[in-house]
Amino acid sequence: MRLLPAIVIALAIVLAPVLWVVLPRVLPGDETGLGPAIDSGARIEIEMLNQQVEDLRMRVEELGNALREVASRPAAPSYQPQVAAPATPQALPDAPFDADGNNRIIDAYAQVVLIANRREVNEGLQIAGARWLRDQFGLPRENLDQTCREMTNQRLAAKLVTEEVGPIRVRMLRPAIDSLRTVFERIEATDPDLYARINTAGSLCVRAIRGVAGRASTHAYGLAVDLNIDGALDTLGDGKTQLGLTILADFFKEEGWVWGASWRREDSMHFEVSRQKLEEWIAEGKL
Repeated sequence: MRLLPAIVIALAIVLAPVLWVVLPRVLPGDETGLGPAIDSGARIEIEMLNQQVEDLRMRVEELGNALREVASRPAAPSYQPQVAAPATPQALPDAPFDADGNNRIIDAYAQVVLIANRREVNEGLQIAGARWLRDQFGLPRENLDQTCREMTNQRLAAKLVTEEVGPIRVRMLRPAIDSLRTVFERIEATDPDLYARINTAGSLCVRAIRGVAGRASTHAYGLAVDLNIDGALDTLGDGKTQLGLTILADFFKEEGWVWGASWRREDSMHFEVSRQKLEEWIAEGKL
């Protein structure tokens, strides 16, 4: 156990510069004042460091298990060789992101990364939820099944439109489309390379939530959209996402949209209008 202090000190030295950069990103508040307009190159560097911190955390855990195993063994007789110290962890790679082309930043947008603090990405926003939506608007159609069908709720159907919004074409309620356009305008102005690679996996789908009779999701109300980078679909529930989506999420949160990355079964392609935003639209007579 004499190695433990030395190992702890070594890890502290390695982690110090990493945490110095990462903590301002993961802690509450935005002291930079930049919000979602943070330079994409800096954001990618932060995500790289997040990956390194996660790698170090796993290695520290493995090292701690090895030390506990050594400590639990009976003391060896003097004539026996001493137990060897745990192997020193290999050095971290200089960059966990692979560059497939000439532009390292652009190539990184589609790469899959862990979602840092994903349970907290919607802090300050509230999900509307199927019950609240039903109480406010009624169901989007009388009979819901597992097939996407036409919306029959007259209050909502009257505000349903299909338009080109930024880089994608969607069918949603008018206030949601206007809000989505605002998000895309900000992204285009800040990061045109990322903007050009945004794709969609769908928006309106009037059907019941799978496994729940009589309840409809925000997609059924025309208040949600699924996005991806370059048409590559996210793997549902693996706690990971495309790097580009983590950048998009900042813009959506600023506009009052909820990101599906925080859900128990992570769905990081999914973005939906928050309850606060819907209440604002109802008060303004938009819905």
